[in-house]
Amino acid sequence: MREKPAPTFSPAALVVAPSASIGLRILSDGLAGHEAQTLGVAQALGVVPDLRRVNPRKPFAALAPFGPIDPRESPRHAGSPIGPPWPDIVLAAGRRTLPYLRRLKRESGRKVFTVYFNAPANGRRAADLIVAPLHDGLFGRNVVTPLTPPNRVSAEALAAARRAPDPRVAALPEPRAAILIGGDNRHFRFRPPDALAMADIARSLSAQGYSVMATDSRRTPAVVKEAVEAGLREDAGWMWDGEGENPYLSMLANARVIVATADSVGMVGEAVATGAPVFVFAPIGGSRKIADYLARLERLGAVRPWRGTVESWRYEPINSTESIAASILKAYETFRGLTPPLPPLPADEEDEDDDDYEDDDCDGEDNE
Repeated sequence: MREKPAPTFSPAALVVAPSASIGLRILSDGLAGHEAQTLGVAQALGVVPDLRRVNPRKPFAALAPFGPIDPRESPRHAGSPIGPPWPDIVLAAGRRTLPYLRRLKRESGRKVFTVYFNAPANGRRAADLIVAPLHDGLFGRNVVTPLTPPNRVSAEALAAARRAPDPRVAALPEPRAAILIGGDNRHFRFRPPDALAMADIARSLSAQGYSVMATDSRRTPAVVKEAVEAGLREDAGWMWDGEGENPYLSMLANARVIVATADSVGMVGEAVATGAPVFVFAPIGGSRKIADYLARLERLGAVRPWRGTVESWRYEPINSTESIAASILKAYETFRGLTPPLPPLPADEEDEDDDDYEDDDCDGEDNE
């Protein structure tokens, strides 16, 4: 596949026009990483969204995105995630939301502007606008290709978390280091050697003078979590146990350095939004797309592979969320006829876009 030039976006400081009058619905599959993307964009738009979770039973979930919705969540039933009143814009992430996005579009008489995050397995016609990170390799007239997925780690949120850190974070002496642990997916597998390596990272950071705080994800294998917890106990570090308010944003905001695992595109994207040096640890496995993503961030001076020694450097925080929100607003204005559309492309150029896209089982899992 040959890569096409990425669109040029404004920097993260781009001001998005107030859009509180827009009716915004989010269709969620319940995964935290997917919700973080859509909620981050809603935050950048200045809109309080109507968040609705889809919960298809196993046969219908397995058929997504090509099959129908679960009939028990039909818009004819009370409490349906796709029932009226119709929003102006609907945001969705996760392959299980795609049949619902398609059905909502049809039920509304095609009046709702639909936006899907990550590269959909059913192609560019899955929504009016697709927001697919550059490394996904999906290009087209209705595709926005940011470097990083959207998130909720805005400059304002980071500043607030630095002014008033979570008490558990504030209790750790400075300088602080954060370890962000992902888990198994179709590209990476955490084996016992990886668990031992993660524990060694915690010990190494402590030995180099850092107070260490760590957090895991729903995909983190128990052997990894237990190894890191053991390493932190030896050096009086701290790992969030899932109790109380999630301190994730406070960890990011108050870390002098961050170590993130390579399996999670979203987690790395949130880390580089801070401007702190980010070290990447890669467990067993790999992916060309994720390698390309990390290489781009490394060329921008945001990340480096973990090699055992903490280094210090500076770079401008990287966050695509506000430029994504601005692109959605612009596309919505065109959809509503408020701005003139671009002239149609020749048919052969549209065909070329489809030929260039390689579907690599895209369901957005890596972007969590």
